[in-house]
Amino acid sequence: MSRPFLAAAILLVASSGIAAAQPADAQPAAPATLDNSLRPTFVAQEPSDIVASKLIGLTIQNKGNETIGSVTDVVFGPDLTVKSYVVGVGGFLGIGTKYVSVARNALTVTRVDDRTLKATIDTDKDQLRAAPEYVYLSQQDAKKDAAAPKPDPSPATGSTNPAPATK
Repeated sequence: MSRPFLAAAILLVASSGIAAAQPADAQPAAPATLDNSLRPTFVAQEPSDIVASKLIGLTIQNKGNETIGSVTDVVFGPDLTVKSYVVGVGGFLGIGTKYVSVARNALTVTRVDDRTLKATIDTDKDQLRAAPEYVYLSQQDAKKDAAAPKPDPSPATGSTNPAPATK
């Protein structure tokens, strides 16, 4: 008999002895459960709820029903309440678009029907274009680096001609 077969036979006999040693009336262990204080709270969406994914891309109109931009992002404060909305103004297909941040209470979002939202703001396109540009924190560092003066790689000898070689 070869060694692999002998090892398999020994393991088979040993494991059958362990299974036979367990009592026949053994109950399976109860599944682990969370204490009620640790259990997560699940919330279903209600008809009056507005989800952020429905705000992104929403067209914004002024009081004269003129389209003046669209919601491109939502800014949350540390307490996770809406702090402001980032609005894209001007441009075409994202090229040349200026992004400005408007306060939460400046933008009114209402339901037209069960599926449609309407965003309005009491301003015009020119005022939004004149507003300071919203720059994401990750972009601020890149803009600072791009604006920093670059060291001049040429020697500071005051002459643009190389020094003559000496023998």
